[in-house]
Amino acid sequence: MPRHLVLGNGKLLINLDEHLQIRDIYFPYVGQQNHVQGHVNRLGASINGSFSWLSSKEWDIEPGYHDDSLVTLSYAKNKKQGITLKVEDAVHQRENMFMRRISVMNETDEEKKIKLFFHQDLSIYETEVGDTAYFDPHKSVIIHYKKNRYFLFSASFDDKGIDQYTTGVKRFLSAEGTWRDAEDGHLHVNPIAQGSVDSTFSVEGSVPPHGKGDAYYSLTVGKSREEVFSLHDYLMEIGPSLTLDKIDVYWRRWVNKTMINPCNLSDELLALYNRSLLIIRTQTNENGYIIAANDSDIQHYNRDHYSYMWPRDGALIAAAVAKAGFHGMVKNFYRRCADVLTKEGYLHHKYNPDGSIGSSWHPMTSKDGSSQLPIQEDETALVLWAFWEHYKETGDIEFAQSLYRSLVRPSARFLLQYMHDELDLPLPSYDLWEERRGIFTFTASSVYGGLMAAHSFATLFGEDDRAERYKKGADRLKVGMEKHLYDEDAGRFLRGIYLLDNNAYKKDFTMESSMYALFAFGVYPADDERVIRTMNQMNEELSIKSGVGGIARYTNDYYFQQTHDVTRAPGNPWLICTLWLAKWHIQCAKTIEDLERPHEILRWVQQHSFSTGVLPEQLHPFTGDALSVAPLTWSHATYVDVLKEYTSVFEKLSQNSLAR
Repeated sequence: MPRHLVLGNGKLLINLDEHLQIRDIYFPYVGQQNHVQGHVNRLGASINGSFSWLSSKEWDIEPGYHDDSLVTLSYAKNKKQGITLKVEDAVHQRENMFMRRISVMNETDEEKKIKLFFHQDLSIYETEVGDTAYFDPHKSVIIHYKKNRYFLFSASFDDKGIDQYTTGVKRFLSAEGTWRDAEDGHLHVNPIAQGSVDSTFSVEGSVPPHGKGDAYYSLTVGKSREEVFSLHDYLMEIGPSLTLDKIDVYWRRWVNKTMINPCNLSDELLALYNRSLLIIRTQTNENGYIIAANDSDIQHYNRDHYSYMWPRDGALIAAAVAKAGFHGMVKNFYRRCADVLTKEGYLHHKYNPDGSIGSSWHPMTSKDGSSQLPIQEDETALVLWAFWEHYKETGDIEFAQSLYRSLVRPSARFLLQYMHDELDLPLPSYDLWEERRGIFTFTASSVYGGLMAAHSFATLFGEDDRAERYKKGADRLKVGMEKHLYDEDAGRFLRGIYLLDNNAYKKDFTMESSMYALFAFGVYPADDERVIRTMNQMNEELSIKSGVGGIARYTNDYYFQQTHDVTRAPGNPWLICTLWLAKWHIQCAKTIEDLERPHEILRWVQQHSFSTGVLPEQLHPFTGDALSVAPLTWSHATYVDVLKEYTSVFEKLSQNSLAR
């Protein structure tokens, strides 16, 4: 189940599903140590003795956020009982605290006795073994802990604290969990449990006819009992209601600190731009690691997840964020890339949020048994490219200088050395989709962009000899691309080539959306005839013709494949791939009218976002439903990048039109 609501501060990330149930709690890193592991943490209500969980059919749920904020604004309506719950959730922007305000609105002519039930299902340190849950009578709170991880839960209704509580065993032998105990509207007290445990507690109050009552639920997270109690006391001193309001103000001011020209864009498109920036912020660690996605349900498919930093994703996201004016948010990304860069000058496949090397499926030996680097070279190259884009946006020469020797020079040296002497192309590595090993147009384009970025940095710092070497390397690469990666008969660039014996190679004519890299990283202008032919063919061959719309990654894409009818659906529509087409149209535009197609694509993306503004990775080609993970940070960053570029070109073309 995708995550419809995400809340975080760079250390604590909490995900909620469409039923307003907590499904993930990550701490102390965004993406590392998920102490819930996707299990359902239920929210329920007993209304005049009639109990139901919010996930039942009795409730109509409308998840959402306050505008321009990381405070949620959701509604749960029980028409049968005449009760509406207004639910607002937030993670504090600085402290490791989550809080929830539930406004219970009675829409009937009779008084309603309400009991709200909160269920906690944790797997601390990502395992159910050895957890403890207990009730603390001094503070009237429930605590779950193991080793150096503590979670303190509290609640109140009209200033009255926890009414009933229990702890117990879950998912062991015949025990389902304490949530079952709640379904008769009463809890049988059990003050402590250890092992595979959960807890449930309730608060109660009465709401007069057409009246309202406010309930609060909070969680403080820390590495010791003293820490979570200190945070709890701090929250109670200020009050959860005022704290929520302050958090809302903070995020509104944060996301609106840079203004964008609205041009001819609708309020919905502009709202998704701000929502995307906020969601990217939740996926970005305080230490700088930008995580691809934190939807733990993906584990059901391959027992792994997206909670890693791929340097490629991180670079493209960081570049988009800087273009939007949020430079400080991504400075640590470049510092961390410098930290983990190998002595040879390349970056590994992916990294955990603490900087350790992530899981990989890239072998160190080839099919013939010879050794090979298990890398995607574009990841190293794109960090260089993005770092120069960051400098162009900020002009922060001191920051650039601080990483010049540790990041720029060793990366550029590697890119120059990792070249095929006869073909003037990069040596084989894995493609950006991590599926095949060869020499690809996307990789070559990114290496060109990386070398030109290194050339620009060397020139900036007066190192003319180095600048010339980097420029010659880029020029050499461009010649190799034109000779080997462009096919005259096909009239377009190839996806790539695969080396055979004696420097012979096999051409891969598979149509690829990632060939947008030809203009995106500066190899050619977008209106170069070869690029135009390539992109037009890509549009024709990769368009989804089922009525859903969008662009597939490549022909016969097998990842989450829904059909083998490639004439109608060469693959599933990916939001980033569709936005790449919009980016090309924007860069080719000569008049305002030329921007209608990218405007249409931006509207298409917005129409396929969740009601909360969350963007998935890909869509079902026949239903348009979300597939794979949601939110995908790369999807949000690409939307930010393309919309920002749209407004810049629109403004420029409008001025040109007025000048004439």
